[in-house]
Amino acid sequence: MADDGAPGGDRGPGLDTTLTDADIESNWDHVCETFDDMGLDENLLRGIFAYGFEKPSAIQQRGTMPLIKGRDTIAQAQSGTGKTAAFSIGCLQRIDLNEKDCQALLLAPTRELAQQIQKVVLALGDYMGITCHACIGGTNVRDDIRKVEAGQQVVVGTPGRVHDMINRRALRTDGMKIFVLDEADEMLSRGFKDQIYDVFKFLPSKVQVGLFSATMPIEVLEITRHFMRDPVRILVKKDELTLEGIKQFYIAIDREDWKLDTLCDLYETLTITQAIIYVNTRRKVDWLLEKMTSRDFTVSALHGDMDQKGRELIMREFRSGSSRVLITTDLLARGIDVQQVSLVINYDLPSNRENYIHRIGRSGRFGRKGVAINFVTGDDVRNMRDIEQFYNTQIEEMPMNVADLI
Repeated sequence: MADDGAPGGDRGPGLDTTLTDADIESNWDHVCETFDDMGLDENLLRGIFAYGFEKPSAIQQRGTMPLIKGRDTIAQAQSGTGKTAAFSIGCLQRIDLNEKDCQALLLAPTRELAQQIQKVVLALGDYMGITCHACIGGTNVRDDIRKVEAGQQVVVGTPGRVHDMINRRALRTDGMKIFVLDEADEMLSRGFKDQIYDVFKFLPSKVQVGLFSATMPIEVLEITRHFMRDPVRILVKKDELTLEGIKQFYIAIDREDWKLDTLCDLYETLTITQAIIYVNTRRKVDWLLEKMTSRDFTVSALHGDMDQKGRELIMREFRSGSSRVLITTDLLARGIDVQQVSLVINYDLPSNRENYIHRIGRSGRFGRKGVAINFVTGDDVRNMRDIEQFYNTQIEEMPMNVADLI
């Protein structure tokens, strides 16, 4: 148990959270050009190559080694650049295969993302014979307890269920070496912060901490001072957050209630590829699904109020391509890897600008081309200009030949 009940025991420089310029600069420039240079376990290397990786992406070249060396790590990288594999490889290299208890705990904000991380860990660790379980809400608690008690070297999960498993003493924490938060900005935001703190209290005081995210707001960097020791920082300056390869357009729409007709006019264009349509509320997801369906358009929808089985089915259909247009909220803006998506429509502009990159970063993953179309009413113009300025990017009026660009 962590000493004196403070997260991570003797961590952090007390309550002084004034950040200096040095705290928001990268402090790590070591680059591993190849996976062979990382000194990895031979069976882990086999798993990496079998998974289809040939050369590490930029974040893998920089962000994997500090984890392997046991350093606390804050790493920022775009959606779709291989963050999950970067921290998965780092964790797997640290596992003692003779120990059956949990040694790595990876937390994510949504069930879908946790399951996706589990898939990557199992695939990369295939030849090592790694055990990895996803502890997520919406599944049978008793099954979870049974699997966790049987021994899982890596546990991936959502904060609520993981905390529950630790509380029930099913998930033992004394052997944990490494704790990773994916989408760390979301995980340390208001909604999750207390839950993360509750989990962290149970971890050994010497546990290594990794934070990975596409955006790292100052507030998050401030919080990290309480529970990270001299972290390696691999940060992207805000003006380097790149939306390269993704063409961004807007359609000016006079009134909110004309957006639906505009979307229906675009529908044929959408189904050339696969498209995700973002709205800002769960209720609006249901409303838009109903309106589109009543006009005989085939669309599916996903949001956090749906039960786990329903969510899994819809994601499976969308991944396989049998469903081509998905309406959702920001729940899905983070980390869901649907390879074929090359079109994102913001039916509503996101209410916070950080989510813009998470949404449209879903398209054009790993350097593929993508198109983002923003529906903009008079009230949204300022918001759109703010997004352009924040990301140092241009959003142009949509041309007639948009179908040729997808």
